[in-house]
Amino acid sequence: MSISRTAARKTVARKPAAAAPVRAGVTLDTFVWEGTDKRGTKMKGEQQAKNANLLRAELRRMGIQPSVVKAKGKPLFGKTGKTISAKDIAVFSRQLATMIKSGVPVVQALEIIGSGNKNPRMADMVNSMRLDIEGGSSISEALAKHPVQFDELFQNLVRAGESAGVLETVLDTIATYKENTEKLKGKIKKALFYPAAVIAVAIIVSAILLIFVVPQFEAVFADFGADLPAFTQMIVAASEFMVSYWWVVLGLAAGGAFAFIFTYKRSVPMQHAIDRMMLKIPVIGPLLHNASIARFARTLATTFRAGVPLVEALDTVAGATGNTVYEKAVLRMRDDVSVGYQVNMAMKQVNLFPHMVVQMTAIGEEAGALDTMLMKVAEFYEEEVNNAVDALSSLLEPMIMVFIGGLVGGMVIGMYLPIFKLAAVV
Repeated sequence: MSISRTAARKTVARKPAAAAPVRAGVTLDTFVWEGTDKRGTKMKGEQQAKNANLLRAELRRMGIQPSVVKAKGKPLFGKTGKTISAKDIAVFSRQLATMIKSGVPVVQALEIIGSGNKNPRMADMVNSMRLDIEGGSSISEALAKHPVQFDELFQNLVRAGESAGVLETVLDTIATYKENTEKLKGKIKKALFYPAAVIAVAIIVSAILLIFVVPQFEAVFADFGADLPAFTQMIVAASEFMVSYWWVVLGLAAGGAFAFIFTYKRSVPMQHAIDRMMLKIPVIGPLLHNASIARFARTLATTFRAGVPLVEALDTVAGATGNTVYEKAVLRMRDDVSVGYQVNMAMKQVNLFPHMVVQMTAIGEEAGALDTMLMKVAEFYEEEVNNAVDALSSLLEPMIMVFIGGLVGGMVIGMYLPIFKLAAVV
């Protein structure tokens, strides 16, 4: 319950009475209330309750005479706040790990995180987890009710930490893992988004020129009474097509993008084919290879260090590589390890991992420090991704400038060619 007091005289802060345990399946609504305590101090706040009458009774039991108790208003278009992002989960993991490591009980830690979160959706989810734990559920069971935000890897790590009695250590490991993973994803998105955005802008500018600018030149050219250069005729023809059928082009582009995304999300063979093709693209392919290896190594090191059995860890790690080619390879490794192969031997069989990764894994297995060696592999390849992103940005900038210059500049030159020709004749 959040309470604020406004009074002319000095007030004494009191700790509110603990809320009654919430039974599973009971739906609570949020109410805002105002009232006065026994000293006449005005108070207000908000609290979850089954209905307004029960909340009034609870406030009177606490010595507060309620004057207003009403349901908290809901926004016109549903819940406010953005969706829960992976970054929100990473921050949540770090906050929970820090509080539990400091000795704060789990329920109280979740209450603090939920009440201080600026994203209403995230706050609602954290409060829902708190109620589940208050009702007797374990942390892993509470997480399992939100599989979209907390994947199988997250749940398995927490479950292993609870079983081994090292929950605070595991949560700290998860927080570090999530932070590094999100940092790596951000680097890859930065590398791929910049050229895509610039090319999209160049195409939009070209379309605007064809629809609005070229027709103005075409009217001028009609007064010349002379044949236009072939390049100019081609641009004029493209302009006439765009002016007449721009809606067809826009519809085909939007429909094609929607069909591609719709099919990609539902077709595993298509995902595998595109992921395999992406790995073969010059410059970008090696970047994606390194990113998948870094994710594999860090995830396997994290799960193995948390006490998850190796075969089960590989099963969980497969979906965290971010590429279906590597996912299938890791699942094949899992099958080999389950029948007695060492991890480094299983790596050799899939023929995807560099020799250095295989050798460091073999050394880690021989020394009984597999998680440590895999963590070093992850750090090395994450640094490789960082360097590749910087190099890619430097390489793409001149290429993008050439593309924009060729597309837009070529169109401008094509429009001025007849004028140059006319000037030469005169």
